[in-house]
Parts: sequence; structure tokens; C-alpha cells
Amino acid sequence: MLGDPFSRLVQTLLPLCRAREIVVVDDGTATMEFVQLLERGEPLVRWHRGGARPGPAMVLAALARRRLAPSRRRTLEIFTAMSVPALDGFTVTPNSLGWTRSRFGPPAIAAGTDIVGTSLVETGVVDPERYQEAVATLAQVHGAARYFAHRRESADKLHRLAAVTGLEIVRPDLPLELVARRGPVGHTILSFPSTVVHTLPLALEGTGVTITICDIDPAWLTSSASPRAHGFLSAITGTARRQHGLASVAPMEPTG
Repeated sequence: MLGDPFSRLVQTLLPLCRAREIVVVDDGTATMEFVQLLERGEPLVRWHRGGARPGPAMVLAALARRRLAPSRRRTLEIFTAMSVPALDGFTVTPNSLGWTRSRFGPPAIAAGTDIVGTSLVETGVVDPERYQEAVATLAQVHGAARYFAHRRESADKLHRLAAVTGLEIVRPDLPLELVARRGPVGHTILSFPSTVVHTLPLALEGTGVTITICDIDPAWLTSSASPRAHGFLSAITGTARRQHGLASVAPMEPTG
């Protein structure tokens, strides 16, 4: 059983694995990319790492893809809440987050709007100034009060966001799906492309909370962003719209 097929430690240990059944358990966007790379027969390297570079890490990533690919000697199952196709040779078992809904909530619904942050600045994909402008505009236009920070967002960036936008910065001490189920939570949640646009609709099913996607404008991307960046981010939001019927918003010019 694996939690992250992109982990360097996992990829290092995989050559020692002789298991006939492998189960990948992950509710992150990495699972979507994992399936895409398996289908294309490419090394297991995440999209934001840039182009494939020769070296020991790339050898491990290519070997990991071969080790995890289903074969006559090995079966593969993926247990995930993400929207991924079941390709020939392996099975996908959907995680509906039923346990989460049964153990937590239903939450109290507040009148305001919450924004879910992203670490795309920290990974070098999105320009920090453009991101700050986008968050400020979203907060003004949609009357947002709180900003749920991603665990990888830097303290300096969050301090600037709080000063510029007036948002209350919240660093969840539990996965956001559990925090939202425990409440209180805003009647609308705005999220940039991330795992939560797939998991929050499941966690908050039946509560009346609206999850809305804020797409990433290609103009926000840094010059060092991977060529795969915009396509992968668009795939995250596109599948969420199809799977969960989510709407999208784009940051607009401030109204005053």
C-alpha cells in the first residue's frame, strides 16, 4: 500500500518490492498526474518539477513507473476521491468521504465567504504579486472574511496578504475537509485549483455550501513555470466542474 508514488523514498524502495498487489491511496491532485503518466509511459515526475533531466532521480522515476504499472504478475488498485479514469489493467475505487461525513458535522453555515489558499507561489508556478492582487480582488468583490492557508504557504506571504486584504488568516490544524465539516464554514468557498475542489464537494455534500473555482490566469504564471503547468491546472478544474458541477469565477477589477 502506497500513499505517494512520487516520493523519492518510495521510488528508492520500490525495486525491493515483490508484492503481487499494489494499492495507491491518495486524495491529492498527484493521483490524477500519476494516472496520466502511467498511461503515457513517462517517468513519475510531478508537473511543477519542470522538464525531465537525466540523472539518478530520473532513473528512479522511470523505474518506479515500470514497477507500478500493472502486469501479468502485478495488480494495481487506486483508492481516491479524485476524478481519474480506470485504464486497462488497473481498478479505481472511489473514496466518497462517507466516513468523514458520518463522523463530523453537519457544520454551522456562516453568512460570509471563505477563500482557500494555494502554494503555487511557493512552488514557483505563480507570481507572488499577481497572486496577492487576485486574492485582494476576490476578497473585495465577494465579501470574503477568512483565508484558509495551505500548509506550505510561507509566513511572510500570509502576513502580507493579511495586511493588504484584511482577511483573517487561518492555518488549519487538521485537513480542510474535517475543518469544514466541523464548521462554522462560509456559505460560499472560493478555491484556486487544488485537491479541495474535488474533496470539499464530497465532504460538504448536502450542507448547502457552494464551492466555486477561481481559475489561474496564464498571465499569473512565472517565467520559470513548467510548460505543463497551465494544462495541468486546467485539468484539475475541468474535471471538478464535470464531476461536481462547480462554477468558476475570474478575479475582476476592484469595484472601488
